[in-house]
Amino acid sequence: MNKVHALSKAFQSRFGGGASVYRAPGRVNLIGEHTDYNQGFVLPAAIGFSCWVAVSPRSDRQLILFSENFNETVETSIDDIARATARSWADYPLGVTWALLEAGYRLPGANLYIAGDIPIGAGLSSSAAIQVSTGYALLSIANQKIDLTRLAQLCQRAENEFVGARVGIMDQFVSCHGRAGHALLLDCRSLEYRALKIPAHLRLVICNTMVKHKLQASEYNARRAECEEAVRLLSAKLPGISSLRDVSPRELEKNRGLLSDTLHRRCRHILTENHRVCRVAKLFEQGTSHGLLEIMAESHRSLRDDYEVSCRELDIMVEIAARLPGVCGARMTGGGFGGCTINFVDADSSSEFQRRVSAEYEKATGFRPDVYICKASQGAELVEAADESTPKVSR
Repeated sequence: MNKVHALSKAFQSRFGGGASVYRAPGRVNLIGEHTDYNQGFVLPAAIGFSCWVAVSPRSDRQLILFSENFNETVETSIDDIARATARSWADYPLGVTWALLEAGYRLPGANLYIAGDIPIGAGLSSSAAIQVSTGYALLSIANQKIDLTRLAQLCQRAENEFVGARVGIMDQFVSCHGRAGHALLLDCRSLEYRALKIPAHLRLVICNTMVKHKLQASEYNARRAECEEAVRLLSAKLPGISSLRDVSPRELEKNRGLLSDTLHRRCRHILTENHRVCRVAKLFEQGTSHGLLEIMAESHRSLRDDYEVSCRELDIMVEIAARLPGVCGARMTGGGFGGCTINFVDADSSSEFQRRVSAEYEKATGFRPDVYICKASQGAELVEAADESTPKVSR
């Protein structure tokens, strides 16, 4: 791989000596938005954009992180990691180091050279990719074994408690467990999952609106708080529920008097979105895309009207895509308020789709979008060992 060779050379130039190289992918969520932190179902796929980490152990307790993308070095002691918040990109690898140490793993000092090609701020989970690739790398050089599901959980804890973002498990999980050509049907409560083959005639086309509205982070946390408040109120009549996963559509409507109109709509999105995930999973199991267009349209309308996390640019992008030839589904993806849409497009139409959606969106908004034609990719892996004795993390 040219990327691996370039990374190894860059590492040697900066730190001296050889390095092992690991990668973890970004992701796109095909359907199942905001359901993960409600212990529901999601259907993400790893994509062919990755974060790469070249690493070697040190003889002291220092952790030295260099980011190629930001051209910045952050240095701290392993023993001082709990006080090492950087308020920058470095919080993600520092946070994973902290979470691993908190979980009882013994880690050596290390030199890490980090580089990524995941578009930052596009909602394709560059944060999970840097967490997973760093955690994978550190555990390997420490001769520690860990199940990748456990690694995903610790990366989520790092983002929740060290970085301060109350994300669900989906991003880290698919970055760990992604499978080429497949989406993962993930139960975010049990963490049971199945790899479902994406119909071969479809391409995943991601359209980056090139906008990111400032209220994204605050509104994301607000939506989570609203769901938790709804569970609290519903539990008065539905004792024993711990999340919206435990509430049926019939129970929601029967008890809607307990909720404000806003909370009712938030709940309705989560319940109907879980159902849509299962419907798409069934289509994939049957090897068909028939009916996908309607399900994806329903998902976008629900996110726009009930969950209220869309924005003008996302709506325009979806409207344009839905009327183009070869499109089998279009909706916003990610947290919302900007970022990307995900589109299922016939392979034979994907290049023309890329051209036309770019031109029409720019004409409508003045923004020139980035449009990526993708396939589902493999999850985290060792791509080059410094020597044959370098251990692999167990799956």
